[in-house]
Amino acid sequence: MERRGAGLASFGVFVALALIFSYIETLIPFQIGIPGVKLGLANIVIVIALYRMPVKEAYLLSVVRVVLSGFLFGNLMSILYSLAGGLLSLTVMWGLKHVKSVSVLGVSIAGGVFHNIGQLLAAALVVETYGVFSYVPVLLVSGLVTGLVIGLASGEMLKRIRGIQF
Repeated sequence: MERRGAGLASFGVFVALALIFSYIETLIPFQIGIPGVKLGLANIVIVIALYRMPVKEAYLLSVVRVVLSGFLFGNLMSILYSLAGGLLSLTVMWGLKHVKSVSVLGVSIAGGVFHNIGQLLAAALVVETYGVFSYVPVLLVSGLVTGLVIGLASGEMLKRIRGIQF
């Protein structure tokens, strides 16, 4: 019983950190004119959770973060697009995490790229046109760059919290 309470408290801390990073991101003026391009600071928490928590909890954390931050800082459409991108991204990252030759950095870069692919797939279904795929080149580059930044930050955090029990 005590162990479960500690796990729940850790989960709550991860949700709070993800929401704080989501809020900080709203304060950073980062616009390149393409819908869906964001820094994705909250994904630092998701990558760390992927490596430090059971995968079911990482998925739950991702969904809770998207829904709460969508209601706090976005709208229903942002929740839909973020869920599509986030769940595809997390699934790809979880699969790559088990490949010995892929580092945290590689996992995160793939996550950034597949997050954008998931959002594009959702957008194509919502607007019922394949015209959204004209954004593919820019979104692939932005996913690669943001995945790199998130991967560097996540890798450093994972090194620093290695001895902490969750």
